[in-house]
Amino acid sequence: MAKFSPMMAIPPLVFAGLAGLFFAGMMRDNVNELPSTLVGQAAPDVAPEPVPGTTLLTGVDLRSDEITIVNFWASWCPPCRAEHPTLLELSANGNRVAGINFRDEADAAVEYLVEEGDPFFATGFDPRGRTAINWGVTAPPETFIVGGDGTVLFRFAGPLIGSDYEQRFLPALADAMGG
Repeated sequence: MAKFSPMMAIPPLVFAGLAGLFFAGMMRDNVNELPSTLVGQAAPDVAPEPVPGTTLLTGVDLRSDEITIVNFWASWCPPCRAEHPTLLELSANGNRVAGINFRDEADAAVEYLVEEGDPFFATGFDPRGRTAINWGVTAPPETFIVGGDGTVLFRFAGPLIGSDYEQRFLPALADAMGG
């Protein structure tokens, strides 16, 4: 008769635990959406200086009783370039779009806005990425919808393009706007 070793139970228990975690992850509401601890919280501080030649984005701007779209971008970022026409369109349609440039050179950021157009009513310049860290930004572009009271309502990781933008971001923006 073979002896049963308690060590033999470990692999099946580990497998069952991992299977349970994977199953729970698949049952989330939005499996493709990265969670953000900021949603429902007050927006963090913004960068202390603007992109040169632009208006400084301030915390008061985020508590202006108006919905604000806050976009983290960089001139060296190809997905940021891909979404730029969308930002210009959002701005042209009357949305308050603010931009925080991070981990970039000031001259490159200014040149980018001159060449591609400036959709931002105000900006922040975050060359070391400290503001981005406070907002939980992992990589550009990332965009937040901030309520008129300064509360973060929604986080969108990735470029504002395609069906993901249409099916997730635009409905969230419409909800924030009250309709």
